[in-house]
Amino acid sequence: MTTRPPTPSRRTLLRAMAALPASAALVGELPGTALAAAPPSGSATRYTIVPFLNSNDGTVNVYQSDDATDFRLLKSSAYTPPSNRIRDASVLKHADGFYYLTYTTHTWQDVSTTIGFARSSDRANWTFLYDYTVPIADLSRAWAPEWFVDSDGSVNVIVSCSLTSNEWIFTPYRLRATNSALTAWSSPVALSGIGANHIDTYLVKSGSTYHAFTKNETTKYIEYATASSLNGPYTISRTGDWAGWGSYREGPSVIQLDNGGWRIFFDGYGDGSYYYSDSYDTFATWSAPTALPVISGTARHFTVVKETVSGGPSPARNVTRSFRSANYTTRYWQNQSSLLNLPVVTGSSTSAEKAASTFTVVAGLADPSGCSFRDSSGAYLRHWDFRARFDAHDGTSTFAKDATFIARTGTSSGSIRWESYNYPGRYLRHYDYQLRVDPADGTDLFRQDSSFVPVTAWA
Repeated sequence: MTTRPPTPSRRTLLRAMAALPASAALVGELPGTALAAAPPSGSATRYTIVPFLNSNDGTVNVYQSDDATDFRLLKSSAYTPPSNRIRDASVLKHADGFYYLTYTTHTWQDVSTTIGFARSSDRANWTFLYDYTVPIADLSRAWAPEWFVDSDGSVNVIVSCSLTSNEWIFTPYRLRATNSALTAWSSPVALSGIGANHIDTYLVKSGSTYHAFTKNETTKYIEYATASSLNGPYTISRTGDWAGWGSYREGPSVIQLDNGGWRIFFDGYGDGSYYYSDSYDTFATWSAPTALPVISGTARHFTVVKETVSGGPSPARNVTRSFRSANYTTRYWQNQSSLLNLPVVTGSSTSAEKAASTFTVVAGLADPSGCSFRDSSGAYLRHWDFRARFDAHDGTSTFAKDATFIARTGTSSGSIRWESYNYPGRYLRHYDYQLRVDPADGTDLFRQDSSFVPVTAWA
């Protein structure tokens, strides 16, 4: 029996999720990043994280996901550095095609004046490159180095450093790579305006503005600052529990999702969980923090690489299809009194039943890289209170987003998982033979329940 996950009300989530116009343009943290969109047909989005373990800071695991929510283990104990210590690893996909890690080289109790570097061609197998001594006089600790690639292509590391005069007061410094091999670095420059007593500073750039997310070591809250220049001066404009994430949070990492929204990940070290939260108004408001399935409680302090890779599903548009459950192979999507259910459909089913199990796949109403589904009456499949139903298009952007789904790879050959466009991490899935849009819980059962095979239309 499938277990129903808890479902917050639609109204609650809508309050936390500002509407994002389909035409809005956002610029991500990597050069050339424009409006985020679903991956092209035949391609897939891939997110990679390389956290150290809550139980072991001597090695890192590698996980990947196609939706930034449901992370699956790619390789355990993928890299153990010569020092046998690796914390706070930050991962980069460099212009040379290799993946790079930079990381803290010692435990939090030790004096640590170096940051480590490693490289991989496949994300699974890593080679130690070198430990770099950060050239700051009277340095006590160099912690939590974070990659940042500016819009001019320059590669930087933002590292939190403290002095021997006060080893627990950290200030963010910028190191800029002076060669393409990432082996030579400019002199450290403190980020102006963020100031001392801040750690784990993570930067993204949207338009011409630099956005910094940084932990205040006194209050244990993640604060927010902006600047017009990478070096600053930054203005900290959000303090305390401004985003509703709570305290004893650290290690923020921010990426842009396929639907243009922004997601922050952070380590809830105070309660042993790992969280994410989403913003659709460029960091002004955020959804309630949600624990990442599977890896929460296991993973510690990571950053995220987002890529578009080949091999994703290629759903055809402007065709009629029926959709069969991947794990209940006699059951199909069917419009029953405007609700989408999963009854048994066979060759002996009535013509009306076959017609109600036939849909036209069209380009997504909110994003043509996604898909929308239309029945014979012209109504569209959309979610309402996270129940799948068919309604006439009312012309609003909210309806278009509710009726758009992103194709993700399913559990069996030819199957597709359909992720909600405006509620990332929620998938069309069956429960008690009803179709819902529920949050992925990381289990194989959920992935099977949310996998459907497009087949020749019944009608």
